[in-house]
Amino acid sequence: MIKVSGKVEYRAIAVGAWALVTKEGKTYELYNPPQDLKQDGITIEVEGVIRDDVMTISMIGKILEVRSFEIKS
Repeated sequence: MIKVSGKVEYRAIAVGAWALVTKEGKTYELYNPPQDLKQDGITIEVEGVIRDDVMTISMIGKILEVRSFEIKS
């Protein structure tokens, strides 16, 4: 389980993907994100699991399955 903070970005790649980009510039692809997280530009803190067993068409970063989250702005 990891805890990361950053900004949500929508990426128009293939069928579309939701990303979490940290202040340090690290990008995670949000795996099946809850509807409340599908808002481009919001800042969030997420607790989740890196899914090494999952691959996507987008390939924008490690796959992060959200277990809990808090919207900061």
